[in-house]
Amino acid sequence: MHITDLPERSQDYLKTIYDRQEWDGGAASLSDLAAALGQRRSTASEAIKRLVGAGLVDHAPYGDVTLTEQGHRLAVQLVRRHRLIESFLVQYLGYRLDEVHDEAEVLEHAVSDTFVERIDAALGRPQRDPHGDPIPGVDGHVDEPGAVALSSVPPGASAVVERVRDRDPALLRYLSDHGVLPGARVEVLPPPYPGMALLRVGRDEVSVSAAALESILALR
Repeated sequence: MHITDLPERSQDYLKTIYDRQEWDGGAASLSDLAAALGQRRSTASEAIKRLVGAGLVDHAPYGDVTLTEQGHRLAVQLVRRHRLIESFLVQYLGYRLDEVHDEAEVLEHAVSDTFVERIDAALGRPQRDPHGDPIPGVDGHVDEPGAVALSSVPPGASAVVERVRDRDPALLRYLSDHGVLPGARVEVLPPPYPGMALLRVGRDEVSVSAAALESILALR
């Protein structure tokens, strides 16, 4: 089975589950999936039942949803498409980091494998997309560098930004405008007050919510 054999909405469910497992380190709840995809919980429940029947996800009653081995393989195919398209849009068409996600969400379902391969070759077979996310290989291999959330870096220490989550366009635009991008070295400063964080990027100080640090992965 190929990812494009599935309806687009089913593809979206698989990729969203993959995203939750990749970033949050665990399974996805039915309510979380419904919210992420803008659907009612009952609609999400029916969609998950179909994916369970297809052998692509596991879902115990009242439990979380996880990908099966086959479901993971198909999700990785879509993730590869998505991240290569994002890379192409930024490098060749001048899109901003906060603009490319929604555009790639549409295009990932429409392009052929040949088109994806041509993009990969034209870009020089990149290992990471503009947000720093690893681009899976054709064989499905994903290189994980072991980055940690910036929230775990103590005040006074510095780290190099590895990845920035693309779920919140407004946050992504703010971070991008202030240089908090993959490859940037940031120093975590003492928080100005509870619930806030302060970073030094070059000579500039950047304040963000403490929760936003969970959306930034870095290497110490």
